[in-house]
Amino acid sequence: MTPKIPAPVSRLAGAVVRRIPEPVLHRVAPSLLPFSPQDVPPTPPVPATPVRLYLGPANYAGQGYAWARAAERLPGVGAISMAAERPGGFGFTSDYPVPIAVYGSSRRWQRRQKAYVERFTHVVVEAQRALFGTLMATPSQRNGAYAEARALAAHGARVAMLCHGSDIRVPSRHLAGATPWSPFGDPEWELVGHLERQTRAAEAALVELRAAGIRTFVSTPDLLLDQPEATWLPVVVDLEVWRTQAPPLEREVPLVVHAPSASRLKGTELVEPVLTELDRRGWITYRRVEGVTSAQMPALYRDADIVLDQFALGSYGVAACEAMAAGRVVVSHVTQQSRDVVRAACGLDLPILEGNPDTLEDVFTALLDDRAGAGERAARQGPELVRVLHDGAESARVLAPFLGVEAAEPDTGER
Repeated sequence: MTPKIPAPVSRLAGAVVRRIPEPVLHRVAPSLLPFSPQDVPPTPPVPATPVRLYLGPANYAGQGYAWARAAERLPGVGAISMAAERPGGFGFTSDYPVPIAVYGSSRRWQRRQKAYVERFTHVVVEAQRALFGTLMATPSQRNGAYAEARALAAHGARVAMLCHGSDIRVPSRHLAGATPWSPFGDPEWELVGHLERQTRAAEAALVELRAAGIRTFVSTPDLLLDQPEATWLPVVVDLEVWRTQAPPLEREVPLVVHAPSASRLKGTELVEPVLTELDRRGWITYRRVEGVTSAQMPALYRDADIVLDQFALGSYGVAACEAMAAGRVVVSHVTQQSRDVVRAACGLDLPILEGNPDTLEDVFTALLDDRAGAGERAARQGPELVRVLHDGAESARVLAPFLGVEAAEPDTGER
């Protein structure tokens, strides 16, 4: 067994290694670096527009890229999305994919990255994650994202923080009132304590940043409970990618698809006993899908009759929007608070059938008794909601004040 190196010794060794120029290390001791020179990607050209927006480094569900394209609908705006990518990821498109080893370990790349981003007029920092890897981390604040935001603002950029979910959703608050099926009440989930500390620290940091003029966006409406001063930036889905002419619920036995990216947060275990029992009775064909790439998802959802999203958080996000864009019947637990935010934003009701661990069997009973009506409503209302709120136009309108440009009037869905 290899003896474990004490943390102080490891940190000292790392500091010594970082003082050696990377080209020298690559020549004389390449094993000390977790990447090769060929792994370091070139930076994309900075947009030649008056407004230059940089987003990164999360790109969860491809949203950094999608928001960048939405922003470019606005006059005079060019945008670049960056993603720190792990091997074997979901394959989401990004303007500037950077291997996680380079992002976290290359001081040379980190310094160049800082100089590169300083050429943009506007910066959106995703998910409380640093844009420059560990460059601005300190022993007392290992997450350099907040120091980066302040430094970029001091350099003259307009900066915003964009919260995605677990980076800002406070477990104790969610458990106390958001939904009875909150995943944070599981005493065996060791991560809850870490998330509580992390989100409380993020909450305090965002308060300080807002006082310094750095605004906050959230990607889903439920996060307004944690960040009431924030602005909701709707997720973006390309309708044409998901569109299908095949109506749902025409099979004798409907195909029900559930593709949980994180089963504990999605509440999969809370509802799967019901689903497997319905499958056993022959009411449905239940298919749980995991590990598929983003390129495989459109065909998966277009082939389904019913898509199940989540049953623990009470929110809706990219997966539900993709299923609605495909005109599928979507069943999920979405709180009234989130539904009210949607209604206030666009004048339409969220066409997601409410189902929770206590009511799911009854929901399926009613659904299968009204196949024609349920299928027709899903095929019509789902794509309409996505067109009005999630095709990028509304997200561009939300970003416009931050970017200092004019936006088109919002689409109310009225025809």
